[in-house]
Parts: sequence; structure tokens; C-alpha cells
Amino acid sequence: MSRQEHIVNGFKATLVARAVYMLSSALLMFLLARYLLDTDGYGTLYWVIGILAMIQLVADLGIGKSAARYFSEYNETDPGQIPHLIRTTITFKIALLALVGYVLLLFHEQLAALLGEPAAAPFLAAGVIYITVFSFGTFTQVAFQGFNNLQYSAIVQAVSGFARLVFAVGFALLGLGALGAFFGYVVGYTIAALLGVGLLYYKYYRPYDAADTYEDGLSKRLLEYSVPLTATRSANVVDKQIDTVLVGIFLTPTAVAFYTLGKQITDFVLAPAESLGFTISPNFGEQKAADQLEQARRIYETALTNTMLLYIPAAVGLAIVADPFISMLFPDYGGAVPVLQVLTIFIVLQAITNLTSDSLDYLGRARHRAIAKGGTAAANFGLNLVLIPTIGVVGAAIATVATHSVYVAVNLYIVHLELDLRLGQLARSMALICAITGIMALAVLLVTPMVSNLVMLFGAIALGAITWAVLVVASGMVDPREVRAVIS
Repeated sequence: MSRQEHIVNGFKATLVARAVYMLSSALLMFLLARYLLDTDGYGTLYWVIGILAMIQLVADLGIGKSAARYFSEYNETDPGQIPHLIRTTITFKIALLALVGYVLLLFHEQLAALLGEPAAAPFLAAGVIYITVFSFGTFTQVAFQGFNNLQYSAIVQAVSGFARLVFAVGFALLGLGALGAFFGYVVGYTIAALLGVGLLYYKYYRPYDAADTYEDGLSKRLLEYSVPLTATRSANVVDKQIDTVLVGIFLTPTAVAFYTLGKQITDFVLAPAESLGFTISPNFGEQKAADQLEQARRIYETALTNTMLLYIPAAVGLAIVADPFISMLFPDYGGAVPVLQVLTIFIVLQAITNLTSDSLDYLGRARHRAIAKGGTAAANFGLNLVLIPTIGVVGAAIATVATHSVYVAVNLYIVHLELDLRLGQLARSMALICAITGIMALAVLLVTPMVSNLVMLFGAIALGAITWAVLVVASGMVDPREVRAVIS
């Protein structure tokens, strides 16, 4: 199988899994927000999840991503070291999780009081289980990425999303409210973690004949490489979650609900870009090791152009229809409209990040990315402190867009240093994409004022999609025959 076929097959598997995960997430979001929880309960649920995501930083560090990097390398050069690497990684994870879980269980009431929300105490107590199962579930997905087996990562993620939907909705229907929905998350992630660990054991631990000796210094290098990854991951999680946490501290659970809904919609839209970035990134490590950077450059440029061809028009279209979309599907969440409109800029930025960040790790640029992410995360925190109290929940969205713009620029610069991108060709492609977007946006703007129900809303969206499809084919940016070949 050629590398292109391998990437396409991995992308298909990952995209299907992300589709299952994101569709289940969208349905869960819709059912909880529209029918099962009030705005306070919805905001409290995702505020606590944001807090636990930050606590989990200490429990995970960068061990999982570091292990994936060495799984990728040693699977090619010395497979006998793989069982030793797996044992070391899991040992480190168990030790960290035990320490963090014990501290959280001991001080969950004090933490809830410190954050100004004593009612969050039971969520934080149950969070000990949450961070454990979520940690192992995500670790196995990243581990399979390191082995370049995207199908297993896809299975674990799809099961995680579907199980979470079933149990969160089920417990909420039993009248357990936001806490019941939270336990649904815990059960869903537990099932995914058990599946992932089982696959890792039976497919990558048992079948490998362990080398008689553990390579000298390998566990040390595993830990050393986890340091910049820890910094990057910490900055990334803080960047993504600190705004939600600060909205809850400075404003109200209802404001958290508005902000969370806007972010969840952007996450749903970003699923294809995340799938593509997750799929192609291990190939950069392999190609750098084989000194095939020309091929790596072609893959990245093609992926970037196609991603922008999809996401720039999608973001503009979403900004135009955000008001009728929110008001019709989520009548109680009108405050989410300006948040979503600002975050449509973030959609484009995050699509580039999803394509680029993991690739830099596999290219050995984790330290540089960590510095950039740390700086922009600190700036994001500072901007949130200023903007949330002064202009409200929209301030958190503005801070996210402003700081992420800088991070994306730095990432692209580093990729250019590694791969020597053809900037003129990329600039011409981006100009054509913007022209296509402008014509599509004009068509949608003409019909949006007439939208008065869901049928007309989806008709306006369909008009934009058809206009875009005709233009990308007419401009030569997409060859229908190539699309049919990929699908088949």
C-alpha cells in the first residue's frame, strides 16, 4: 500500500470515528441543552469538566504523546523495545493518577468553596474516576496514532462518544440532573478506556517479543521529551479551558452555558480538520527519519489548501446564519449568538492548528511549539482577566481569537523552516479561496433575511453549499474524478 493510500484509509477511519463522536456529541448537546437541563445545570456541568481538564494536566503531563513518538520510531527500528516502553508509560501514568486522585479526593470540598461554587463538590469527588478513565482512553488513542494504526484510535473514540451519549442521556432522564449527566460521561469514558487498554495489550504488548534488555537511557529520553510536550499540552488545555472557568468565576452558570454552546458548535465543525491532522502527522516523523522532506512538503501543502478550501467558506457561512440557527434550535441560548459569530474566526485558525500541531511534534519541534503555546496561553489568560469582567462572555471569545492568531502564525513559520513551503503558490490558492467564499457569502446573505423556519434555514445552508461546490469545481481547485476515486 502506498503512503497516499495509507493516509486516505487512515483519514477515512478517523473521519468516520470523529463523525460518530461528533454526531453523538451534537445530539448530547442538543438533548441536554434543549430538553434535559436548564441553562444553570448545563453551564455547571461543563464548567466542572473544564476545571477537571486543567487538573488532569498534572495527572497526564506529556507522557502519552512522548510515548507515541517513541512507539512510532522504535516500531520501525527496534520493535523489541515496545513492550518495555508500554510498561514504563503505564507505570508513570498510574503513579501520577494515584497522586492527583488522592489529593483531589482529599480536598474536593475546599476546592469547590475556593472557586465559589460549593455545589460543585460532588462533581469534583466523582472527578477522581473521570480523570483516570479519560486519561487512559485518550492515551490509547494517541498510542495507536504512534503505531500509525488509525483504525484502532477510531474505534476507541467512536465507542467513547456513543457510550457517553447513551449513559449521560439515560441518567439525566432518570431525573439525576447535571450530576447524572456527568456520571454518564464517566461511564462512557470507562468503557472506552477498557477497550483501548485491551487492544493495546493484545495487539501491541503480547505479540511483540520483548528485548532481553531495556535500551539504556530510553526511559530517561521518554521523560525528557515529555517535558516540552507537557508544556505544550498544559498551555493548550489552559488556552481551551481557562476562558470557560473564568466565565464561571466572573459571571454566572448561564453565561458559561452560552459560551460552552458556542464552543461546542465550533468543535463539531472542526472534526474533519482534526481527523486529517491526526492522520497525517505520524507520516512526517517517518519521512524526516527517511530524509524525504519533499514528499512531506507536498502532503502538508495539499492538506492545508484543501482544509482552507473547506473551512474559510464554512466559517463565513456559519457567521451569517448563526442568529437564526441558535434562535431556532436553542431558544433559551440567544446569548450564544455573538459568541459563535466571533468564534467562526477561531474555526479557521483551529483548523490550521489541528493540521499543524501534531505534525510539529513528529518533526521534533515540540520544544519550539511549547514555547509558542505557553506564551499565547499566558496572553489568553491575561486578556480574559481584562475582557470578561468588562464586556462579558463575548470578551472570552475575542481573547481566544486574538491569541490563537499569534500561535497559528508561529506554527506556520516553524513548518516553513522545516519543509520550505512554496509560499507564492499557497498565497495564490488562498486568494482564490477567498474569492469563492465572497461569492458564496453574497448568495447566503441575500436569502438569510427571509429565513423564518428550520426548512428555510437548511435551504439557505444548502444554497451556500451548492454555490461553493459549483465554484470550487469550476475554478479547478477540486477535480470530481479525484473525489470519486478517494471515496471509492
